[in-house]
Amino acid sequence: MIFASARRPLKDAHAEQLLFGVRALTGFALMMLVLLVLAGRYWWLQVVRHDDYTVRSESNRVAVQAVPPNRGLVYDRRGRPLAVNRPAYRLEVVPEKIGDPAALFDALAEFLPVDAEDRERFERVRNRYRVFDSVPVLFDLDEDAVARFAVNRHRFDGVDVVPYLARSYPYGPLLTHVLGYVGRLDEADLATVDERNYRGTTDIGKSGIERQYEDLLHGDVGVQRVETNAQGRVLRVLEREPPLHGSDLVLSIDVEVQQAAWDALGDRAGSVVAIDPQDGSVIAMVSKPAFDANDFVGGIGAAAYRAILEAPNRPLFNRALAGGYEPGSTLKPFVALAGLELGVIGRDRRIFSNGEFYLEGVSRPYRDWRDGGHGWVDVRIALEQSVNTYFYALARDLGIDRMHDYLARFGFGEPTGIDVPGEASGVLPSRDWKRARYNEPWYPGETVIAGIGQGFNVVTPLQLANATATLVNGGHRRQPRLLWADKSPEDERARRHTAPTAAEVGVVDPANWAAVREGMEQVVHAAAGTARRSFVGVEYRVGGKTGTAQVFGLAKGQEYVESEVAEHLRDHALFIAFAPVEAPRIALAVVVEHGGAGSRVAAPVARQVMDAWLGGAAPP
Repeated sequence: MIFASARRPLKDAHAEQLLFGVRALTGFALMMLVLLVLAGRYWWLQVVRHDDYTVRSESNRVAVQAVPPNRGLVYDRRGRPLAVNRPAYRLEVVPEKIGDPAALFDALAEFLPVDAEDRERFERVRNRYRVFDSVPVLFDLDEDAVARFAVNRHRFDGVDVVPYLARSYPYGPLLTHVLGYVGRLDEADLATVDERNYRGTTDIGKSGIERQYEDLLHGDVGVQRVETNAQGRVLRVLEREPPLHGSDLVLSIDVEVQQAAWDALGDRAGSVVAIDPQDGSVIAMVSKPAFDANDFVGGIGAAAYRAILEAPNRPLFNRALAGGYEPGSTLKPFVALAGLELGVIGRDRRIFSNGEFYLEGVSRPYRDWRDGGHGWVDVRIALEQSVNTYFYALARDLGIDRMHDYLARFGFGEPTGIDVPGEASGVLPSRDWKRARYNEPWYPGETVIAGIGQGFNVVTPLQLANATATLVNGGHRRQPRLLWADKSPEDERARRHTAPTAAEVGVVDPANWAAVREGMEQVVHAAAGTARRSFVGVEYRVGGKTGTAQVFGLAKGQEYVESEVAEHLRDHALFIAFAPVEAPRIALAVVVEHGGAGSRVAAPVARQVMDAWLGGAAPP
């Protein structure tokens, strides 16, 4: 057995050859299958999906960037720039490239002014941007800061300093309450605008003209395709669709007149509003004190904002639009006109003023400002010398209902509709108003004091100025306007805007209107006129009316002695005026808070404003 098995062959060559052939064929088939799969995949990627992957490949080196438009400029009526754009630099961060923001800001703080507010703001706003978009962090960097960053640029991937145009207001606080200011876009702003058109834009109008005409000033966003390197740095611009810059606006404001009003108020809080009665355009609108709008561009720190909030006399408050004051005797021309036009009094009817007026059944008198009264007076002298007793009697005879309805025609008790936000309505009292406000009836004594502009009456300086313009232009009450013209990028010609007519007062007898204007002229030019001293030597004829508004009530028998009253409790000084009398080109209202007598404090302010307008170059 052993011998026989030793003679067997050690391997089967034929079987091995067959096995090798099977294995080789299987391997070849697998290789061909893999090659076919690869070829199919290659064909799918290169042919079927060619366009798609071409776009993806292109996006790896080509970035699409929004190009924000240049904001439109703002000029005064004589072409002087009021709001401009100046070159500036800001620091921007791409969130997906910076890693840990805290570590980044710690490193930047070594040589840039990065504080806790900047860090907090970045975390708050980054969600509004895509991770590959640049998020602005620091604004208005000076040249030293830009140079320090340039030296350290290699340390910070995804961080860069970029140029931009920052809003600037050359006249500082002088026009803040007219122009308003721009500030950083927030969630509330984005909810009101087309977000696509604000890509790349960091600022938006927050108040005043900047807010009212945001649509005109902003413009339309552009787009550019840029080639970038691996670090995301722009190498070249491949294609560009330029933005359409915002429209330039021309305001009816005259800076010289605005400055004259500002200077005339001095250190006192108050307001001046001047209107051209011929077209309703606003020549000057001052509210003082104010703040510098430049501090708000790019964002204001919490401490700085708190300092403005806590500053005396509330510089954020726009007194011209929202300040509420008793009109005092400045309401008398309108009450007088109501009496004449409604047939309650005649132009030449005279009454005797002995300094006291009594309501039937009331023993307590309503006193005049002059002891012993003014003697025999008609409507012109009553205005000239501001005779309270004359208007006590007139108000009683008119009654609150007729007085309310007629004064409403001049716009008292409602906004004028001026083209800036934030206007108050004031108060024109009536029976219905008092019932709704206090759930009380109207008393005869309230009618009496309403006739001299006291009691519940509340007006804004803008309402007073516009009512005065209506009085001197024949009863055409216009909606005052600040926008005088605009010039769009598509049309270099400026489009002129006019103030629309809001209402017609209605003239019964032009002689009645003339009588009131004559009385106001006597206020300034007659020997006994209450404002005569403020207009000595004036080269044009002026009509005006002084007014004094109480800040607190006097007890029975108590006399008001200004020197014995704390300054914050002193009367407000008011004055309304127009000039020249024969063809008025300006109507204005002045309010000086706690200034005392209108004849002594407010009238000189009006004189300086009128001199600036009528004594300078001819109005355009």
